[in-house]
Amino acid sequence: MALKLNDKYLKGFIRPNEIQGILPAIEAAHKTLSEKNGPGGEFLGWLDLPENYDKKEFARIKQAAEKIKSDSDVLLVIGIGGSYLGARAVIEALRSSLYNSLKKSTPDIYFVGNSISPTYLNEIVSLIEGRDFSINIISKSGTTTEPALAFRVFRGIMEKKYGEKAAAERIYATTDAKRGTLKELADKKGYESFVIADDVGGRFSVLTAVGLLPVACAGCDIDALMSGAKQALYDFKVADITKNDCYKYAAYRTILSRKGRKIEMLAAYENSFTMMTEWYKQLYGESEGKDGKGLFPAAATFSTDLHSLGQFIQDGSNIIFETVINIKSPQKDFFLSDDPENGDGLNFLSNQNMSIVNEKAFLGTVLAHTDGGTPNIILEVPELSEQELGYMIYFFEKACAISGYMLGVNPFDQPGVESYKRNMFALLGKPGYETEKASLEAKING
Repeated sequence: MALKLNDKYLKGFIRPNEIQGILPAIEAAHKTLSEKNGPGGEFLGWLDLPENYDKKEFARIKQAAEKIKSDSDVLLVIGIGGSYLGARAVIEALRSSLYNSLKKSTPDIYFVGNSISPTYLNEIVSLIEGRDFSINIISKSGTTTEPALAFRVFRGIMEKKYGEKAAAERIYATTDAKRGTLKELADKKGYESFVIADDVGGRFSVLTAVGLLPVACAGCDIDALMSGAKQALYDFKVADITKNDCYKYAAYRTILSRKGRKIEMLAAYENSFTMMTEWYKQLYGESEGKDGKGLFPAAATFSTDLHSLGQFIQDGSNIIFETVINIKSPQKDFFLSDDPENGDGLNFLSNQNMSIVNEKAFLGTVLAHTDGGTPNIILEVPELSEQELGYMIYFFEKACAISGYMLGVNPFDQPGVESYKRNMFALLGKPGYETEKASLEAKING
């Protein structure tokens, strides 16, 4: 069993004629994607990746992971955006943030280089003190400010601790195959290197070495992860939305967007899914948010956020629709025993598993929100396993590409991301940005 789309709760929000009306756009987007001749067609390496990945590099990834697990208490994963979100999402979905506190068979994994917070950096420096650690630096160029700065700091600590030669055996570079600052350094120092392919953008890279090495180090089965993605590749090859839930999802979210629903709220009832929603936000935010278009990707963890965002979703502006991840079986259930005194009045919940309570919370919320005027797309997932997550990752990636082409944008570039970088470089006094610096300072001081 794999992910299935349940559209039962869209009745009254989407009419049959609207579905019929969008079929030509689905077919056109499918044709563009399949023939790889649309905008960003040079970045479609992810499309056939689950079947055509580099098997030799895959074997090296597993070997490197075993070495890291054998000689390191900590793995520092240094990267930003797509260079860390996918790996962290998969690891926390399969091995919750508390997992390594309980199971010491794998190293603690800390993600750095994804912000410029000195407080956080100092905390990680303190956490690795007196512990053996390895580094996985992930950067196409090696010059992206946030990870490059973190790498400078932690490489310095590592070389001081182990010496330059021994440190080189603990640093793993995931970078460009042929060029760039990091590639040059890796070759010079002798770091083991893995490839960021030219035809796979960062937010689509979780099933490449970018995501696979950290995921393998966490003790996750990357063979099963790829197997799930491969099954999704086969399942989502046809353009017929009656047989393709991936395309059906793209169709529904496009129809709802055209009807004024401009925010998609991805929600799940498992805390461990929180970073998967962060990965989704980057995937869809960077892919669709351009040319004045796109749905705003938001996320929530229920039932927690029902006590903060629930009021707005229920009774607020009609600009939201929800996509709810309904995980059928928890990784581990909890049986609720009877309390003879029943002082809290909760014996009506006794003598059953907590997953039943969670399921009723899900059903009650869906009914309340749809009655309140918020459409709900339900994605039913059997369990959070490597196989199912691989399937889900490919589902979201392909639906994103189809949605982007239907929207009329290039789903594979991110021109807007460069704006803050130019301003930051100028304000920091990077050579070559002198004119911009004067202009920006005038705006700030004006």
